[in-house]
Amino acid sequence: MVAETVGVEVVTTHTEAEALLLEANLIKRLKPRYNILLRDDKSYPWLMITADGAFPQLTKHRGAQTRKGDYWGPFASAWSVNQTIQALQRVFLLRTCADTVFANRSRPCLLHQIKRCSAPCVGRISPSEYGVTVNQARAFLSGKAGTVQRDLAAEMEAASAALAFERAAAIRDRIRGLTHIQGSDVINPESIANADVIAIYQAAGQFCVQVFFIRGGRNNGNRSFFPSQARGEGAADVLAAFIAQFYDDKTPPPLILLNESVFEVDLLAEALTLRADRKVEIAVPQRGEKRDVVLHAETNAREAMERKLAESAGQEKLLAATAALFGLDQQLTRIEVYDNSHIMGTSAYGVMVVSGADGFVKSAYRKFAIKGPITPGDDFAMMREVLTRRFSRIMAEDPDRTNGTWPDLVLIDGGIGQLSAAQAVFDDLGIRDVRLVAIAKGPDRDAGREWFYQKDRPPFQLPARDPVLYFLQRLRDEAHRFAITTHRAGRSKKITTSELDEIEGVGAARKRALLNHFGSARGVKQAGLRDLEAVSGINKAIAKLIYAHFNIGASVE
Repeated sequence: MVAETVGVEVVTTHTEAEALLLEANLIKRLKPRYNILLRDDKSYPWLMITADGAFPQLTKHRGAQTRKGDYWGPFASAWSVNQTIQALQRVFLLRTCADTVFANRSRPCLLHQIKRCSAPCVGRISPSEYGVTVNQARAFLSGKAGTVQRDLAAEMEAASAALAFERAAAIRDRIRGLTHIQGSDVINPESIANADVIAIYQAAGQFCVQVFFIRGGRNNGNRSFFPSQARGEGAADVLAAFIAQFYDDKTPPPLILLNESVFEVDLLAEALTLRADRKVEIAVPQRGEKRDVVLHAETNAREAMERKLAESAGQEKLLAATAALFGLDQQLTRIEVYDNSHIMGTSAYGVMVVSGADGFVKSAYRKFAIKGPITPGDDFAMMREVLTRRFSRIMAEDPDRTNGTWPDLVLIDGGIGQLSAAQAVFDDLGIRDVRLVAIAKGPDRDAGREWFYQKDRPPFQLPARDPVLYFLQRLRDEAHRFAITTHRAGRSKKITTSELDEIEGVGAARKRALLNHFGSARGVKQAGLRDLEAVSGINKAIAKLIYAHFNIGASVE
């Protein structure tokens, strides 16, 4: 490392804890070769109850917490938070629909029919009654499930005493649902309110770190991480580096439970306390319920590592067989697969998916909005544009091929035409050492009878049960899935935008006022200057801007 050092930059911090936080931030951002690296570029979902209306919404949230409301999390995955939302719907009957849907309903939706919503959109529940259920949901999510259950039991008894048996039965069903929620989690430790349980396991020179998120005494799910490390690093070093980087962009909970002691634990706790702006404790429990929770996380880490090693062994065999199939001498470390998607040339996108020794590398996936000019539906021209943009950029950014971003094999979804288009791009750019292969279904479009095309080699097929064929089909299908998803997202975005979005000074409120007044963007386009000025919230200056946008060259005096 010293021999390869070009320069040294010194950054002074106020405390050692700040230096540790800065180091974690730089390692995560710059990914230096000789440091332990946490490969985690995903945001974590939160559960939110809004607080900006008479009937708060229960919803999933990612990103900056700028909207007014209460947040609970993080959850390990979207699946975890969705399961929690479904459970809360059954117990508290809170609405989950978007505000735009809520404001325009004239009759209850299906969720009300299946007893998942109290239908506040059509007045089936008063704001005060709805507020009670919202407060109960907040209390439950804050770890006060016992209090909520007692309140519901008292409410059920009161309804029964008043001979309101239908209401009593409905409350009874909510109590049953609440009991089911409390008993259905994998970990439901009574002695832990808010904590992260982190366990590390080592095998075959690799490490797996398992993280469980416990909030309000409930398990919010778990996630496995496989940090890369320099040779010779022990579990304590890897775990300490992982914790520092993991909480670089997250607020740590009050308690972090580990299965291994780490060096300078007091310094690490001080750094996390500085980040959280409150005390954070790091502990390695030796007995009791907390120890059981840590051992459970360690078991999950071991099983995740065993699965990964088994998958990696199988993946290595498939990569070696694929390299032999296409006449490659070196080991395959990166395969890039390209595909296009469009409808009659509209909303055209090209995509790239990446696979390597660890399977699909989703952080390396790329989308390419086709810029053209291209004849609508010209798949060959789209492929040329995508490959030209991709490889022109990589040649400029990594000419020495030292960053691991150059592929060993490029798969094109298509036949001889797509292969010729791709080969022309490589010839123009002077790329001669990246193998190109096109994979196409035959005339009968039967999966399993794909044809493979290479330059200077006759087309060929593989036996129907060949494992390499299945592997290449998975790569092709993943590219196809990503292309379709990207195209649909782009098409939906295009549908929901209008020319009004292009006018500077016309935001969401003014756009809504214009559409409500004229009925459509076409009505706004055909409106006169005086008509525009008559819209609420549109002053003379904005009216002139709108009129000038649709009537280029016309006088606005």
